[in-house]
Amino acid sequence: MDAFVDTLVQLLVEWGYPGLFLSALLAGGIIPFSSELVMIAVIKVGLDPSICVLVATLGNTAGGMTCYYMGRLGKVDWIEKYFKVKKEKIDKMQNFLQGKGALMAFFAFLSFVGGIIAIALGFMRSNIPLTVSSMLTGKLIRYIAIPLAMQEVLTVIGF
Repeated sequence: MDAFVDTLVQLLVEWGYPGLFLSALLAGGIIPFSSELVMIAVIKVGLDPSICVLVATLGNTAGGMTCYYMGRLGKVDWIEKYFKVKKEKIDKMQNFLQGKGALMAFFAFLSFVGGIIAIALGFMRSNIPLTVSSMLTGKLIRYIAIPLAMQEVLTVIGF
């Protein structure tokens, strides 16, 4: 399985910006995939970091909104089958989000719970423009932090 993931990451890096968008789209949903690896790799091969941040943010937000719309559809059997998220987790997240609203979409960038937050907000029919803008903001901050942290690490280790 590791060889498959390595090959996929390499292919996505070779695709450049479209590959980065696709990796971020996949990672933005429930699929466990590291768009950060692809982003670091495409920056390292010379793609513009600012464009990479924009592409990854848009792809990851689109992936998060896919989760939102799956929740909005309310097809629990689809969510359990394709996203591997049990209804109990969604119910728990809805209880937590109650009264907090669409602004909580900001935290959709978090691993493991981000997709569940988006699905629960969809079930709750949270305000779409506010959900998108909150989600986009959280994901943008995350993707800005990645190249900055990468640059800092490379400086520390002498590259």
